[in-house]
Amino acid sequence: MERRDEWLARTFVELADTLVADFDLIEFLSMLADRCVELIGSAEVGLALAGPQGLQMMTSSSERMRMTEVLELQFEEGPCFECYRMGLPVLNQRLSSADERWPRFAPKARQSGFQTVHAVPLRLRTEVIGAMNVFDTNLRDMTQSEANLLRAFADAATIGILQERTVKQQSDLSVQLQGALNSRIAIEQAKGIVTERLKVDMDTAFAMIRNHARAHSVLLSRVADALVLGTLSAADLGSPSQGSHVGRPEGSA
Repeated sequence: MERRDEWLARTFVELADTLVADFDLIEFLSMLADRCVELIGSAEVGLALAGPQGLQMMTSSSERMRMTEVLELQFEEGPCFECYRMGLPVLNQRLSSADERWPRFAPKARQSGFQTVHAVPLRLRTEVIGAMNVFDTNLRDMTQSEANLLRAFADAATIGILQERTVKQQSDLSVQLQGALNSRIAIEQAKGIVTERLKVDMDTAFAMIRNHARAHSVLLSRVADALVLGTLSAADLGSPSQGSHVGRPEGSA
């Protein structure tokens, strides 16, 4: 099994590697979500970026997390919104005592099976470009080491996103965000196609799409577009068992 120091080194290299011609923001954020899930085993992770219309959900590590984040965006309350507005992390918030803080969101999040929530801003100095939610199904506080690593991951990702934007000479995040939103819509459509054709759940469908993209060195968004257009068949993605997540690093809590 991969040692923790090797896993950390690989993760930070991945987060720094945005200066490539075929950089895919959705794939990048999905990778970040995966690494945070590996860091905190019982957690599910979602990421949102800010655009002209406010926060937009970009990726989630599970379908349950995606649906919960959709509610958070609809209610405009919860750890992600609070974290983004204040530019400060929200750590170790028990949902059982959060009804006054988030009266509409907290009960819905509990109904989904979550018990403890955290959020960290995607921030570089005074610029906050989004936030990352980390929802835990257990009543477990994040350790100081986990909190520090989570912030470091978020900071590294923010620098990578802003660096890629600068290199492409985008005046703001709107162009970058719109492209990612278009990709996310295609990915959701592709997940639905794979789910219907292969009779698998949405999480498995997404894992299969990502696996195919990585195995063939193709952008995630291009695989999704091909599935939607019908130039790629769901049956060509391989078996559902190939879509499992990478295991946690040796020595993780």
